Amino acid sequence: MRSLAFLLAFLVAAPALADDTLGKRTAPPETLMAGIGTGVSDAALQAEIEAAAAFPLGSLRNPVRVGGPEGRNAYVARLRCADGRPPHVTPAVPGGTGGFGTVTELIALDCAAAAPGRLDLFLDLYHEEHVEDRAPAGFTLAPR
Repeated sequence: MRSLAFLLAFLVAAPALADDTLGKRTAPPETLMAGIGTGVSDAALQAEIEAAAAFPLGSLRNPVRVGGPEGRNAYVARLRCADGRPPHVTPAVPGGTGGFGTVTELIALDCAAAAPGRLDLFLDLYHEEHVEDRAPAGFTLAPR
């Protein structure tokens, strides 16, 4: 009984003993907030773009870069299947963290019997000044 009481006391105290910073300020709020909204440098973004180019355009590791929901809608509206018709498009859903370190959106494209068939297209909406001029494999882009 005595060992059970000791074990119970140890288990209750263990989390507090493991972290001596509990309740202590680790950094001033100014320091914690300083990096929010600064984005990445041009050189860092270029390195990310070059690394992503090793993967197919529209994949999670190389999402299509667009500027917000308007850019997404404009890009998807320009996509054409091999038969020249626009694909059937499903509503966007969260797609996970993409190759540029931000949350992506996932849209399913379906060309039915036409090539390339069905594709899950990942888009990164955090590239306000970029207008993508390439299409995923098997698709073309209509003129703007």
